[in-house]
Amino acid sequence: MLDTNVLMHDPMSLFRFDEHDVYLPMITLEELDGHKKGMSEVARNVRQVSRELDALAADSSLAPADGIPLAKTGRREAGGKLFFQTQFLETKLPAGLPQGKADNQILGVVQSLREQHPQREVVLVSKDINMRVKARALGLAAEDYFNDKTLEDGDLLYTGALALPADFWQRHGKTMESWTTPGGATCYRISGPLVAQLTVNQFVYLEAPGEAPLHARVSEITGKTAVLKTLRDHTSPKHAVWGVVARNREQNFALNLLMDPECDFITLTGTAGTGKTLMTLAAGLAQVMDERRYSEIIVTRVTVPVGEDIGFLPGNEEEKMSPWMGALDDNLEVLARSDGHGGEWGRAATQDLVRSKIRIKSLNFMRGRTFLNKFVIIDEAQNLTPKQMKTLITRAGPGTKIVCLGNLAQIDTPYLTEGSSGLTFAVDRFKGWPHAGHITLARGERSRLADFASEVL
Repeated sequence: MLDTNVLMHDPMSLFRFDEHDVYLPMITLEELDGHKKGMSEVARNVRQVSRELDALAADSSLAPADGIPLAKTGRREAGGKLFFQTQFLETKLPAGLPQGKADNQILGVVQSLREQHPQREVVLVSKDINMRVKARALGLAAEDYFNDKTLEDGDLLYTGALALPADFWQRHGKTMESWTTPGGATCYRISGPLVAQLTVNQFVYLEAPGEAPLHARVSEITGKTAVLKTLRDHTSPKHAVWGVVARNREQNFALNLLMDPECDFITLTGTAGTGKTLMTLAAGLAQVMDERRYSEIIVTRVTVPVGEDIGFLPGNEEEKMSPWMGALDDNLEVLARSDGHGGEWGRAATQDLVRSKIRIKSLNFMRGRTFLNKFVIIDEAQNLTPKQMKTLITRAGPGTKIVCLGNLAQIDTPYLTEGSSGLTFAVDRFKGWPHAGHITLARGERSRLADFASEVL
């Protein structure tokens, strides 16, 4: 039995249960009907569910009481059936549960079904944690909806970096081929069992004592060989990006990705204070203002709750979004302060020029848009669903780079977890694509106070 929130979360969930039968209570259909109006993502999903149900029930030769086959061409070859609640079921819930509440009515239907069909397993599938707790307290089987999860465990998420074994030079030093590129980078061609662990655009590093240090990126994998290309050292002030210098290994990896014109899609994850927004904004300004690679920077972020109207704030779209963009303003202030030339007047003029190249957009108005030659920053991307993430990434036109930033430990959207977040979905699906990269930033660089607080509080 499906709870209403499962259908609202994934409109195609009806077809995700393979050989099992799906049962929909009438109260679920009533709740769907109550949420069909509006322009939010939930309303769109409800309308799609209604269309799917209409298409399934359209065949008049089928008797709903016998079940409607869920097998559909192109979706799967065999499957279970869809059953609607066609008769009144007497419920025997505890007196303390209000009988008029929709969740309690669904629990009553689950209990009645289990009594009517003792030979079959009846399971309630719900995204609502409290609903599952109440069901289990009543002795009813309840499960989360797992089909939307990219990963079962967030610790298994691709980090974008791999530590090389301490004996790397002994194993590969005599057999590897090396050469220098016109840009001054050194490339190493390696072979052996290590290649099977590597992914294109993955970073590798060796910092073993007594061994020559190596920081490189996998630039190519062909059969059983891989090419490692050394990085530009952004920890040196000589290679600072808009005044920003990498303070640790992962930040250096991230700046190499952000400044690479061949990388069209980049994801950066990490806890608060790891420098995600500052580095991304610095890289965007350097490529817009200095290198003229992109025409402007577009910044957007999830306004929780996602998809709701951002009214009740004065001004146009950009002014309505400004309360959500405090992190952008803080980082712009840091970047403007790093410019020590020209005094106060010079800094003010620089800041005005910088702001003229940054556009703040709302996610609510992204449908149908195409960004040409833009540097797009999506902040707080952990609060996006996979469907919303797809909508945003497909806005990219020729010459556009998209950077998604987020902290998977700070998900504020209901029904999303680390495993089902759109950011996790994007990291997993783009892994290994030659024009995409990912780095998990591990070390906070905000301040000693912030670092200590994150450890002890």
